[in-house]
Amino acid sequence: MAGRKINHWLKLGLEFGPLLAFFVAFVKLKDQTFTILGTDYSGFVLATALFIPLMVAATGILWRLTGRLAPMQVVTLVLVVVFGGLSVWLNDPKFFKIKPTIIYLLFAGLLGIGLLRGKPWLALVMEDVLPMTPEGWRILTLRLAGFFLALAVANEIVWRSMSDQAWVNFKTFGLPLLMFGFFMAQARLFARHGIERDEG
Repeated sequence: MAGRKINHWLKLGLEFGPLLAFFVAFVKLKDQTFTILGTDYSGFVLATALFIPLMVAATGILWRLTGRLAPMQVVTLVLVVVFGGLSVWLNDPKFFKIKPTIIYLLFAGLLGIGLLRGKPWLALVMEDVLPMTPEGWRILTLRLAGFFLALAVANEIVWRSMSDQAWVNFKTFGLPLLMFGFFMAQARLFARHGIERDEG
């Protein structure tokens, strides 16, 4: 069932606002340590603690305004709360850093299972905005599963071998740009396998 339409810029703000707020908070707090109830917390952990409620609030507002959430948004929110919460509770940034890896592996696995069963589940969540032939959905699902696996590997390489600043830059700007670039690169596939909607 399609949700209610909202202003495009408002939707973008709700989807990316918490991530940008995390980036700004990290930049301002990264070189500082804060003692709270006798425990020293890094700026990274405090920025994560800010990000979690912002993400929950933004997703809740998006659901309230549109009447629905995509499965990807729900899964992402749950993993943000779980892994972000672990980073804050255990005062260890690595749990938040591995969250994108878990998300991308989970999505790649689900897409792969759907393909093995002959059911490209991607079509279930995107066919309203992108009508295509079954073969088009099969190809796109296969490509996207491989792309998610590559993003999972890239995230592991960046957070394990580079600085916190490099990982935050990668998460805030690199991952969204890579995702945008991936779908732009599928233009020929969309043109070849797209289906004209019957407006009548």
